[in-house]
Amino acid sequence: MHAYLYLAIAILSEVIATASLKAVEGFSKPLPLLLVVAGYGLSFWMLSLVVRTLPVGIAYAIWAGLGIVLVSVAAAVLYGQRLDVPAMLGMALIVGGVVVIQLFSRSVTH
Repeated sequence: MHAYLYLAIAILSEVIATASLKAVEGFSKPLPLLLVVAGYGLSFWMLSLVVRTLPVGIAYAIWAGLGIVLVSVAAAVLYGQRLDVPAMLGMALIVGGVVVIQLFSRSVTH
């Protein structure tokens, strides 16, 4: 069960880091840069703990898939970036893929 807590932390810290990239403005803003470095560092550390329990492909699929969706939500909230219908449909398919992996894949160890 710790694996999913670590995975959630990995996803959230990666989302914070990625969402902060725009605010770095060519490495000229120290606070967003600190969020980027710390966020990615924490994310990869937590992901390295996750793959002790979950298969790396499954862990990465969940991490990347949910990260894509959450970064898009963060970009909409923080920067006013909007997605069109095809982009939202594509992200819905990504979320659907993560759900299929979790519910039906025998590759996921519980």
